[in-house]
Amino acid sequence: MFRGSSFHTIDKKGRIVIPTRFKDSIKTPSGDGVIVTAWDECLYSYSFERWYEIEAKILSIAETNDYMRRIKRFLIGHASECFCDSQGRILIPPSLRMYAKLEKNIALVGVLDHFEIWSSEILEKENMKMNEDREKEQIKAEIAKLGL
Repeated sequence: MFRGSSFHTIDKKGRIVIPTRFKDSIKTPSGDGVIVTAWDECLYSYSFERWYEIEAKILSIAETNDYMRRIKRFLIGHASECFCDSQGRILIPPSLRMYAKLEKNIALVGVLDHFEIWSSEILEKENMKMNEDREKEQIKAEIAKLGL
């Protein structure tokens, strides 16, 4: 499981360090790594095991409308296997770096079954939106369902 946030930099080659606390969740017999895909102005990073579960669900959903076909094309089309090197870094492909606007300062945010890779600037804006939205009645109701 992925929890917590870490702030890092992405190097000029597009490599980022995976926090030690995330590494246990991404171990595979062939090497530590994740599947990274584009979504929601950031990158979603899944263990291989969890990603294969998602792919199975995607395959089981009938392509009954254009929207589901586009989602499938977007998620699967952007998915990339990223293995850790000897220094615990993964290389983010250029197209994914461009999508998420990863230039220097980044944040890795644990979201239980995956972690997200954000541009620090975009995450800050997202967090400010959440602070504003917390006062909306619909959001308060959703938060109350969690017992918070």
